[in-house]
Amino acid sequence: MSRYWSDFVNGLEPYIPGEQPLDPAVIKLNTNENPYGPSPKSLKAITDCANQQLRLYPCPDSKELKNTIADYYELSPDQIFVGNGSDEVLAHAFNGLFRKTQPVLFPDITYSFYPVFCRLYDISYHQIPLAENFYLQLEQYCRPNGGIIFPNPNAPTGRFLDLNNIENLLREVTNSVVVVDEAYVDFGGASCAALIPNYDNLLVVHTLSKSRSLAGLRIGYAMGSSSLINGLNRVKNSFNSYPLSRIQAAAAVASFKDNTYFENTIKKVVVSRLDLTGELKTLGFEVVPSMANFLLVTHPKVSANSLYERLRANDILVRHFDRPRIDSYIRITVGNNAQNRALTQCLSSIVKSV
Repeated sequence: MSRYWSDFVNGLEPYIPGEQPLDPAVIKLNTNENPYGPSPKSLKAITDCANQQLRLYPCPDSKELKNTIADYYELSPDQIFVGNGSDEVLAHAFNGLFRKTQPVLFPDITYSFYPVFCRLYDISYHQIPLAENFYLQLEQYCRPNGGIIFPNPNAPTGRFLDLNNIENLLREVTNSVVVVDEAYVDFGGASCAALIPNYDNLLVVHTLSKSRSLAGLRIGYAMGSSSLINGLNRVKNSFNSYPLSRIQAAAAVASFKDNTYFENTIKKVVVSRLDLTGELKTLGFEVVPSMANFLLVTHPKVSANSLYERLRANDILVRHFDRPRIDSYIRITVGNNAQNRALTQCLSSIVKSV
């Protein structure tokens, strides 16, 4: 705390991101980054963009990127919003689309930035418990609310709900905004973007950090009715009218235009997820079924904290959330073959030592 801070700042509890080590020898399986690099076309777009034009401001509306995303999802450009990573997009949604007259609803086990945004913008919230098997119980969200948000697949569980479940919710909830955070949807699920033409209150949020391997550039976007997008633009243009740089926009456009590379990368991650699930079960782990690029796992004989610490001692980082209901689990990002092999070998040694 500081005597120069406002009371508001003194009362904030910021989000704590996953550890980012400087040592390249450390195996990072803690922040759900893609183990495979960006599209070569994205890398070329970055180098091509590094020229004298950087002295000029970028397009404030990121028109080319919006047009590209709109074409990809068969939407119109006025149904697309872009920002610096999906976290910024989500922040604008919390600030501009959720009402304060009723609590915002989201799961009790979910992305831990949601309550941070609520406290930042003075929004009341209510957390709906997941079922015992970690599935979202969307029928419990059909109550008065100031907005609804949940990831699909959920994080950190990896559980996925199909479009029928979400459409049933949208039929019931018509007076508030429903935000579906699809940061991991490309790893096996179907996007809710297909529902946007039928539901004006649906906002779908994506990131290029995970499936498109551009976490280092911070690019996110939202899709929804033109009314919702106009609301986000009003917030954005009152905060930062030039959210994406020329380099960010160029790399993002190139990524969407290299669908072959994108699909091949996704296939490799999905195959590795299935293989890693089998290896972990062989070692006695219980694995929550996942449609994301990570696995939430627990072992009956070794505590999650012990697993976390012993892996860390061997230069392998995973995530342990010291929170009710999941404090006995660790979350493991699906790595490449070499990373997964090092992980399972280390876990095998740990398990055999108890």
